[in-house]
Amino acid sequence: MATYDSHMSEARPGNLPLRMQNCSIERTLGVVGEKWTFLVLREAFAGVRRFADMQLATGAPRQVLSARLSRLVEEGLLRKVPYREPGQRQRDEYRLTQMGLDLYPIMMALMHWGDRYLSGDDGPPVLVTHRGCGAPVEQYFRCADGHEISGPQEVTPLAGPGLRPLAIPGATPGATVSG
Repeated sequence: MATYDSHMSEARPGNLPLRMQNCSIERTLGVVGEKWTFLVLREAFAGVRRFADMQLATGAPRQVLSARLSRLVEEGLLRKVPYREPGQRQRDEYRLTQMGLDLYPIMMALMHWGDRYLSGDDGPPVLVTHRGCGAPVEQYFRCADGHEISGPQEVTPLAGPGLRPLAIPGATPGATVSG
């Protein structure tokens, strides 16, 4: 992830290359970065497990939903669990794995953003509260020392041990950007 400021038009010395071969955001979007995938995950977090219920809740065409569920199983975010209704053939339910459950903060962040900017005059369509006390759920970023982070201006991206810069044709070797 590169950091940019409002005056940036060219690379400046800094911590990260202009482009990475292995950006975690890009790889994550390769798995979940599609509307139907997020809607399937929304329903899975709400406890919807069966294909027909998932299709009804998302409005996804049958083939699209089948492809998304297969992909989420293949990627390890969902697992299939067989079930059988009396007198019917065996079918599969789809349950979140730990990998899938770990996407919950992302789903909540998307929902909170949508509530803030897209919900309209009536307010948010869903309110998420803590089951234990009933208080609204909020999200915060904190550093390991407990300081609250209010936005990107308060963080510094540094090269991690797995960083693999991508050579950009015409760019100065080693060109980086910082904020």
